[in-house]
Amino acid sequence: MNLSFAFFDWALVQSFILKGFVFSIQLTLVAMVGGIAIGTVLALMRLSGRKWLEIPAAAYVNTLRSIPLVMVILWFFLLIPLFIGRPLGAEVSAIITFTVFEAAYYSEIMRAGIQSVPRGQVAAGYAVGMTYRQCMQLIVLPQAFRNMLPVLLTQTIILFQDTSLVYAIGAYDLLKGFEVAGKNFNRPVEMYLLAAATYFVICFCLSMLVRQLQKKIAIIR
Repeated sequence: MNLSFAFFDWALVQSFILKGFVFSIQLTLVAMVGGIAIGTVLALMRLSGRKWLEIPAAAYVNTLRSIPLVMVILWFFLLIPLFIGRPLGAEVSAIITFTVFEAAYYSEIMRAGIQSVPRGQVAAGYAVGMTYRQCMQLIVLPQAFRNMLPVLLTQTIILFQDTSLVYAIGAYDLLKGFEVAGKNFNRPVEMYLLAAATYFVICFCLSMLVRQLQKKIAIIR
C-alpha cells in the first residue's frame, strides 16, 4: 500500500476535522474548569478533619482513580438515560463524564497544593482574626493554585489526549473527524497518521509552554 497525502487540504479540514477539533477543545475546557472546581471542594473535604466529610470525598476520589476512564464513559452513556428516562446524547454524556472523572485527579493535585502552603501562614491568619473560610480564600488557595498551576495544566494536557476516548460512544471529537475523513476518501491509514501527528504537535507545544511557566514560577519563589 502506497501512502499518499495529496488529498489532504483545507477544504477537508473544514468539512470533517474542524468540528471535531472544536468539540475536543470545548470538552477539555469545560472538564478542566468543572473538574478543578469540584476537585477543590473534594480536597477541602479531605483536609477538613471531619470524618463525615473526609470519608465520602476519599471514597469518590479513590473509586474513580481506580477505574479506567473508558469504562466510566460507557457507564455514564448507558446508565444515566435509564435513570432520567431519556438519552443524553454522546457529547453531553462525555462532558458530564469527563468533569466528574477529572475532578478526582484535580482533587489530589489541589490537596497537594494546599498542603504545600506553610501552616505558619494559616496560624498567622487565625492570629489576626480570620476565619477558616477567610484563611482558605485569601491565603491558602491563591498560593496553592500558583504552586500547582504547572501540574494542573499538565493534567489538562493529559485530559485533552483522553478526549479521544469519547470515540467509544460515537461523539464527534477530533479523532472521529479524522476517521470520517479517512472513510470518505478511502485513506484511513493516512488519516490516523495525521491524527497522531496533530495530537503530538498540540500536546508537545502545550508541554513546552507549561515548562516555561514552571520556570517563571520557580523564579518567583
